[in-house]
Amino acid sequence: MSEKFQIVGSLLRPKGLLDYKNQIQVRDDITYPFYEDFEGYQATETQAIQEVIKKQIDHHISIVSDGEFSKSLWHLDFVWGLKGVRRFLATQGYLFRDTDAAQDYETRRDIGLTFTEKLSGKNHHFIEIYKAILANAGDHTTKLCIPSPSHIFGEWSFTQEAKATQEKDPEAYYHDASDFKADLAAAYKEFLSEYFAVGGKIIQFDDCLWERFSADNPHSTLNDEASDQEKNEALAQRFIDLNNDVIDYGHSIGLAVWTHNCRGNYDSRYLSGGSYETIANLFLKQQHYDRFFLEWDDERAGNLSALEVFRDRPETEVVLGFLSSKTATLDDEVRVIALLEQASQIIPKERLYLSHQCGFASCDSGNELSESQQWAKIDQGQALALAFFGE
Repeated sequence: MSEKFQIVGSLLRPKGLLDYKNQIQVRDDITYPFYEDFEGYQATETQAIQEVIKKQIDHHISIVSDGEFSKSLWHLDFVWGLKGVRRFLATQGYLFRDTDAAQDYETRRDIGLTFTEKLSGKNHHFIEIYKAILANAGDHTTKLCIPSPSHIFGEWSFTQEAKATQEKDPEAYYHDASDFKADLAAAYKEFLSEYFAVGGKIIQFDDCLWERFSADNPHSTLNDEASDQEKNEALAQRFIDLNNDVIDYGHSIGLAVWTHNCRGNYDSRYLSGGSYETIANLFLKQQHYDRFFLEWDDERAGNLSALEVFRDRPETEVVLGFLSSKTATLDDEVRVIALLEQASQIIPKERLYLSHQCGFASCDSGNELSESQQWAKIDQGQALALAFFGE
């Protein structure tokens, strides 16, 4: 085992759990948590989490999660658990591009959300989920993965812009961005307080919006000729400030706060491009995270020069996503070792880790590989980390 190999968080769901998730996806008349509407759901989820924690331990994962089995979607399930949120079936979803042919895409129809009263993060169902993780992990280190505050704020902001010419939603509690931002931060802090109180030590904020601000992202509407660059930079700074507000609070109560950045991960397809070089001085340099999970599984993320911004942050650790969770085959080991060597010329090895670029099932449907292939890829990651970093 090498503690230098990490998993981002999500793992392929078993069939019994997926059967429930598929029912959940097509209904908008249910409450949250889902076990209140689906008899047998909670027992199935609990058993699946117990089993996946054991498998992580058997495969020598040093920091275990629930495999994100408590989620249908990597980000929205957490938000549905906040007080003041109503879920609904969205009329459209995200466009995911084919790995081999960027002009092709598949639309995932997602379940959306609307905010109907003042937000609160108290008594969130994820606290009970985390208690179950602790109960089954023994003396192993644990973490919980939730979306970053800025990702939720960003999705709300972009939706508001799209609705600017429409009549205001009479059910919507928030119309002012400053009010929403303040209450969202407060709700996150309430959640973090309860998370820490039950034994949480590591919280991971996942985020898919940084690359919208990358100047070389061909899929971002923020980079078209009509886009206001000054306005975009101000919005990026707003995202950063929101995250830092919550990160600093987490630090003040004793939490380690990590982040994972992704360019989309659904059914082995991706959402966008954009290199780290063009946003390094914003989202890498300025955010106060203790550990960054970054992705470099292909050329879309650019070269490793973006790591230069961490030179003067000796307390910050970087997890290098050189492996791919999207493919069924094992990764090119020569390529991975070469990239690790290159990264270690920029940041000392003791601050570096290795991982896949993302989880294996950011959404419940998972990527196009089998569970046995997933664990084989995880075992390969362990072996590569041991070969490069040693014990």
